[in-house]
Amino acid sequence: MPEDPLHRLYENIGDDGITQIVAAFYKQVPGDDILGPMYPSDEMEAAEERLRDFLIYRFGGSQKYVQQRGHPRLRMRHMPFAIDVNARHRWIELMTKALEQVEMSVKDRALMLAFFEHLATFMINRES
Repeated sequence: MPEDPLHRLYENIGDDGITQIVAAFYKQVPGDDILGPMYPSDEMEAAEERLRDFLIYRFGGSQKYVQQRGHPRLRMRHMPFAIDVNARHRWIELMTKALEQVEMSVKDRALMLAFFEHLATFMINRES
């Protein structure tokens, strides 16, 4: 079975790179008019930890996310949040800014952004 190309991301940027990306993303969220209201301030740290652990797992690192939370079931877990195309676009916008703040190859950044774009589209659960 061929290796998942996303696993190369973990090999190349590791825990530190993923932690930096997620921190840079969540630094933008509280003041955002679309995404901010989806995150209660007392849940921000836990949300950051969940995304970090999920990405480390998905990109080929530690299995901590699955060990603690089981199968990702991302659409089900996000169903309580009204994610429309505008929220999807804003999530990508903030994540793109976060990716730009972390040193990585152009190829890795493109691979990661393509993954995020696919994932964000998959998460849409409401009409605009």
